[in-house]
Amino acid sequence: MPWYQEIDRAQWRTLIAAQLGWMLDAMDVMLYSFALTAIRSEFQLTAAAAGALGAAPLVTSALGGMLFGWLSDRYGRSRALVWSILTFSAFTAFTATARTIPELIFWRAIVGVGLGGEWAAGAVLVAETWPERHRGKAIGLMQSAWAVGYLLAAVLAGIVLPRWGWRPLFLAGILPALITLWIRRNIPEPPKWRQPSHSFSGALGSLFRPPLLRNVLLFTMLCSSVLFGYWGMFTWLPAYLSMPISKGGAGLSILKSSAWIVPLQIGAFFGYLSFGFYADRVGRRAAFLTFVLTTSLLVPIYGLFGRNATLLLAIGPLVGFFGHGYFSALGAMAAELFPAAVRTTAQGFGYNAGRALSGLAPVTVGALADRHGIGAALAFTSIFFVLGGALMMLLPAERESAA
Repeated sequence: MPWYQEIDRAQWRTLIAAQLGWMLDAMDVMLYSFALTAIRSEFQLTAAAAGALGAAPLVTSALGGMLFGWLSDRYGRSRALVWSILTFSAFTAFTATARTIPELIFWRAIVGVGLGGEWAAGAVLVAETWPERHRGKAIGLMQSAWAVGYLLAAVLAGIVLPRWGWRPLFLAGILPALITLWIRRNIPEPPKWRQPSHSFSGALGSLFRPPLLRNVLLFTMLCSSVLFGYWGMFTWLPAYLSMPISKGGAGLSILKSSAWIVPLQIGAFFGYLSFGFYADRVGRRAAFLTFVLTTSLLVPIYGLFGRNATLLLAIGPLVGFFGHGYFSALGAMAAELFPAAVRTTAQGFGYNAGRALSGLAPVTVGALADRHGIGAALAFTSIFFVLGGALMMLLPAERESAA
């Protein structure tokens, strides 16, 4: 019997809910990246300052991961997913009202709180609902929605930015709120979830004591390294494509740079999907190493050959495929590393503490771009993909998750 016939209707609905949340998370995050050039122009920002603005939601996502992680463990995965989507969608729309830099930082910081909670709640919801033998496929399918959200942001940017500017672009961020109505009506809590009695402080405290401490620290370091590489590369990628060649960019128009993103994100979509199937066959550790080490080789090529637009178009799908697919490992890993009572709290903390630390990546790449050009700065991020591969070797091999 084909594997997909083993999955019942309720499990498919759960996956779709998590996919929608992750897709809209990606769309809201990447709207800023596409608007970056216009925002820099309006507020007269250096590349480093623009990178710092991009870091704001990444830093506050650590708080969101812990808060919504505990809410997920305490009140349910489905409820926490809805609350997190409502938070980031509403405050993305409020970003359009910003008239000063402090206002812009404030709105983007609150967006980060909602973004931090969405991944943990959605990934645990899927991991606890789907059979263990198909967990890699399920998380890969969920993660593939990120590429769709990225493409939605690219399409919106291509349509809205040239005509109306960056503020109306952020107003589109309210659309994800509509999805929560369907999720709340159709997605029950997974059978493995049981409402725990511990407080927020008690849940966090258990993460930093044996036997969980080692896995929490390693998982956080792993997430930090690959997220640093990812956000350093992909926050600046749209700006790299549209930046003048004299500054190390590719010199494409806004419309062309959006178009160049499309094949890259198609590659990302298939990278997410392929990782799950590949990992279920050869193991997540081997699959993860294949993807991150290949990314570490491709990124310098992409960053240092910006003058050749045809080459960028040709290797873009490979950068997307390998530069995204490894994220499909993280949700399935965390479901096995941590017990159900604190699973989302642990996963939310580890992933989003990594996201917060990776908030230094846009700033670092921006500062390097001011000195050495944006292409060379992007090439620098390959170091962190190699580091991620080394950290993966220190984590336990996959096994059946705790109940």
